[in-house]
Amino acid sequence: MKKLKLEELGRLSVNKFKEATKLPVAILLDNVRSLHNVGSAFRTADAFCIEKIYLTGITGTPPHREIHKTALGATDSVEWEYAQHPGLAVQELKRRNYTIVVIEQTTESTPLQQFMPDSETKYCLVFGNEVDGVSDEVLELADLALEVPQAGTKHSLNISVCVGIIAWELYRKLRFS
Repeated sequence: MKKLKLEELGRLSVNKFKEATKLPVAILLDNVRSLHNVGSAFRTADAFCIEKIYLTGITGTPPHREIHKTALGATDSVEWEYAQHPGLAVQELKRRNYTIVVIEQTTESTPLQQFMPDSETKYCLVFGNEVDGVSDEVLELADLALEVPQAGTKHSLNISVCVGIIAWELYRKLRFS
């Protein structure tokens, strides 16, 4: 076994990535305060060909040194947009026929392993603030809530970890099923 060099990985150029078919999935960050979490969301969106990231409220935007440190250039490949008001951004996505999926523990959450995405449906995955979660305003607009089942003593995962788990699961189910 040998580790592959970058040139052996066959990765897309930024231009080819922009032309590539994307997963019918967007990510919306609802008042995410950590710039490292923002950068990680970009890097994960690049890895799984997510179509776009919406940065809302207090969520930081590129260009920023702390975002770049984690994104490693994914802010150049992944399309993104900033909106001051998360609720208005979600309303616009609903008008464009996105199913709004909040990643949150609620009375009606579906465990991630039970969720079967439809390849004909566009999804917007909403990840909330590190302390307060998804805002009440956005929660009221949601079509569905997903949660990652956990067995330990903590009741939540870091956003960057959660984005990776959810994005991989949708990528796996939509691309390999």
